[in-house]
Amino acid sequence: MKQLGNLSIVCAQCTDVLMQIYGGQMSVHVGEGPERTSLFAAWDDDEVIQRIIHELNFGRYAIKEKRNSKENVA
Repeated sequence: MKQLGNLSIVCAQCTDVLMQIYGGQMSVHVGEGPERTSLFAAWDDDEVIQRIIHELNFGRYAIKEKRNSKENVA
C-alpha cells in the first residue's frame, strides 16, 4: 500500500498515463489508441506496483525525453 502514492506521483507527471483504482484493483493505462497498454495489480500489492513504477520511470514505458536526457548526461 505504500507504493500506491509513489505510483500516483509518477503517473501525474506523464501526459499519456491514466491511473484508476476501483474495487480493490489498480490499473495504469499507458499510451493512446491501439498502442495503449494496460497494467493491473491489487491496490495493496507493493511488489507489483513497484515494478510498474520502475517500468514507467526507466523501462519500456519511460518518457523518451527523460530517457534521452539521462543518456546525454552519462
